[in-house]
Amino acid sequence: METAAEKTPARWESLPSWLLAQTAHHAQRLVADGFSSVGARGYHYRLLATLEEFGPASQAALGRRSGIHLSDMVAAINELADRKLVERAPDPSDRRRNVISLTAAGGRHLRRLEKQLAECQDDLLAPLSPEERQRLTELLARLLDHHNRRTGTPEEPRR
Repeated sequence: METAAEKTPARWESLPSWLLAQTAHHAQRLVADGFSSVGARGYHYRLLATLEEFGPASQAALGRRSGIHLSDMVAAINELADRKLVERAPDPSDRRRNVISLTAAGGRHLRRLEKQLAECQDDLLAPLSPEERQRLTELLARLLDHHNRRTGTPEEPRR
């Protein structure tokens, strides 16, 4: 039974910002737990998906496209390279930098992560009908686009 001290104030529960923040917390937990169950992290998915969509790239280009800060990029690439999911090779046009490529094993791992991510999305959106899920996604994308344009923030990768 919930006590008065544990109850969320009613005025908060009607604020879209509060509702979005609370839902985002649940979404992040579900995705992190889902990826963890298959030995992965969100960075892994973002890097593998970026490589599959755009092809081989420098670490800097990968960071820009995936929204991963360069200080986190090296560790994430090392983790994927150690598992033979990506390959590092010197850039033929500038040997001081590396080009990162997706391996066949990396593509297979990406499929597993996408399956896990779909399950997380289903869990998060369980109480909504397919039409409501589509409408919610459209509305959230519209909000994000509006605020990105206002702040000059480039589009962030979607999970």
